[in-house]
Parts: sequence; structure tokens; C-alpha cells
Amino acid sequence: MNNNLLRMVYFEQEDILHLTLSAEPEAGCVEISPHITAELNEQGELIGIEIMNARAFLRDVILETVQAKLLQLSRAPTA
Repeated sequence: MNNNLLRMVYFEQEDILHLTLSAEPEAGCVEISPHITAELNEQGELIGIEIMNARAFLRDVILETVQAKLLQLSRAPTA
């Protein structure tokens, strides 16, 4: 896999975030969860990721992460 290319492009009108990991041609893709597709090369290696409804996805991921951190902090023993 060509690791020299790492590029992220956001298509605002379509609300799609595309992460390119390699310049290799796409030979196939796999939906890994709703709205997230992994793009694969001929060897089945990951070469890109496409996230549809990117705004909502990123908002939800950030909120979940922040909530988990706050929960950990609230459960931490105090000195």
C-alpha cells in the first residue's frame, strides 16, 4: 500500500467526507456501518474511507467521546 498519500476532502453540498489513504485504484468497497464505506484495492487492503452524512456522524462521535470522558471523570476517586 502506498502510504505517501493521505488526503481528506469534504464535499459540502453532498455532506460527504472522503479520506484517501492511497492513490491505488479502487477495486471494491465494503459498507462497514450505515453511512461509512471502506474502499479497497485489488489485494483487499484499505485505500479510502467515505463517510456520508458527515456532519451528523462527526457531531455524534465527538459527543459520545466527550460524554464518556466526563463520565470517567465523574467516577474518578477524589483525593
